[in-house]
Amino acid sequence: MDVSRGSALALLGVGLFLATMVVGAATAPSGSTGGVDESTTPTAFPNGTDAPSDPGGTAAPSGTPGSDEPRTLVGNQGGWVTHGSVIAFEGREVAWRNTQADGYFEVSRLDNGSVLAAFANESSDDCGDLSAPCARTGYRILEAGSGEILSEYSFPVGSITNSEVHAADATGDGGIVYTDMDAERVVVVENGTEVWEWSASELYEAPADPTSRDWLHINDVDAIGDGRFIVSVRNANQILILERGEGVVEVINEDDGSSDANCLKDGRLYDADGDGDVRCGDPAVIKEQHNPQWLGDGAVLVADSENDRVVELHRTDDGDWEPVWAVDRAGGIDLTWPRDADRLPNGNTLIADSRNRRVVEVNPQGEAVWNVSVGAVARTGPGIVYEADRLPYGEYAGSYDGGATATPTDGTGTATDGGTATPTKTPLPRMTAANGSGALTAPDDDIPLLSEAVAGLQGTFAWVPIWFGELHLAATALGLLFVLVGGVDYLLAARGVSLPGRE
Repeated sequence: MDVSRGSALALLGVGLFLATMVVGAATAPSGSTGGVDESTTPTAFPNGTDAPSDPGGTAAPSGTPGSDEPRTLVGNQGGWVTHGSVIAFEGREVAWRNTQADGYFEVSRLDNGSVLAAFANESSDDCGDLSAPCARTGYRILEAGSGEILSEYSFPVGSITNSEVHAADATGDGGIVYTDMDAERVVVVENGTEVWEWSASELYEAPADPTSRDWLHINDVDAIGDGRFIVSVRNANQILILERGEGVVEVINEDDGSSDANCLKDGRLYDADGDGDVRCGDPAVIKEQHNPQWLGDGAVLVADSENDRVVELHRTDDGDWEPVWAVDRAGGIDLTWPRDADRLPNGNTLIADSRNRRVVEVNPQGEAVWNVSVGAVARTGPGIVYEADRLPYGEYAGSYDGGATATPTDGTGTATDGGTATPTKTPLPRMTAANGSGALTAPDDDIPLLSEAVAGLQGTFAWVPIWFGELHLAATALGLLFVLVGGVDYLLAARGVSLPGRE
């Protein structure tokens, strides 16, 4: 029996789809790279005095003192702020979790053993001056072991989108510092009261109402000693060092006069004076980054999210910052939108590989030595991981060294006194350009429309495999087109409708 043209097209489309899935799955590397069988007790640090001295070594997975298994604390965004959770892993097994938020973001272990977690809920009736229902966001203190909510500091926002509190950190003196992404400010809270804030309008050109747009997307803050904080301004491709009483004392990836197109897309940075220029860092250095970690002594580790890599930047003699180490692939799988990277005491780096829905630990050469699939244990939703800490040290940070070429906020260019800060923590291991697995100049390899579509699928559907990329989507779309055209052709033929090319 002859096969009609429509049937042939439909069969071709189905075959193309099946071939894409089979070949993709067969050629994809294993998602379970490395293991915990050879876990070692890390160097005595930070309680000790000596940092590891062999960043070029091949360190095994970093274990937890007194335990055969590494303990890892994970903030799981879930989907696009749906089905979030805080998950505590013992090895690769879930020790406990909290699922009482639409989205969880940065998590950290406090000195008393409890867990600090930034969160957001899409719908709340507790709206203050806003109309109900509203979104609500802030931070919580959770009891380790049970995940029970012990306390909460939160406030209403008009929409959950781009208004979440992504980060909160203990200040070391009883306070909590958090990022208010809705109003674009950094706030310190003590005993439930806001005692200090820095508004981004002190440095960046601001719209009349910062809450009306995704202006800067300030997504991280960490205390780095002596009333100083490291802050990530995502939409400007910049990292700031703030000091209470002084404001901004250093800008990492300062505007070099190159194109500001990346920072102006989607109505982001605001050109208040209309001169066509905004404060925008070079996207080839860092692009829409998350969760920088201050390593001490003029070095910072960054999840360079939109460049799909983790990069270490060092301050040069002239005050610029340049990449010296990068990782863009681990366990045979390209990093996809990593949003956290922590340097561990043994010299390894723990990475929250967000859209790959995994936490992976790599050695200084970028080789995976351990990982866990967050997507595999997420009860609902895709399991997009936001942040991960290896316990008990967490995202340990060196103290700010003052910045020999730091610039105050008045724009005069006058250098501040670089000798005012006394580092109080041992610097973390630093990498060199001889190590790593990624390019130090970030390539722009996004495929218009296809890259955005893949990202949307990965963030919406838990069943999308981590190896599914732009080419797989293109082949799938072509297969579906064949099926659609073939189906239409078959139905028209059955009704006796003649189309060009049909005998």
